[in-house]
Amino acid sequence: MLGDKVGSISGPTSMKAIAAVNGSPTFETTASGLTGTLAGTDVTSFATYSATLRADGSFYGECPNAGVVMAADGVATFRATGIGSPTADGGFSFRGVVYFETAAPSLSSLNGVAVAYEWDVEANGDASWELWEWK
Repeated sequence: MLGDKVGSISGPTSMKAIAAVNGSPTFETTASGLTGTLAGTDVTSFATYSATLRADGSFYGECPNAGVVMAADGVATFRATGIGSPTADGGFSFRGVVYFETAAPSLSSLNGVAVAYEWDVEANGDASWELWEWK
């Protein structure tokens, strides 16, 4: 069951094709300098993730501990996985789970918590990341 909303972060992304994985097309997306709130704290987020086409036409996306969130009192790292699909307007829509790790007091409520997310990218590269505690 989804619990309280714990974050909303948005900003620009860029995407490029990279080497295929087991013959499947793969794309890498970089999200640099996204801003918003996480656990009630103003943050800036940076991440690079890859998404690989699956046989059913969906994409499996993964950010393998390559995400960083910066708050005034410290930094959090994260890893995430999700499943997504292209949208009719040329963007992408992913749903998944992210796990944070931090020593920053303002973000410490996220330690040991599975956080469900919606990651939506418009055709122009603008993205929004909405996050909820998963109870």
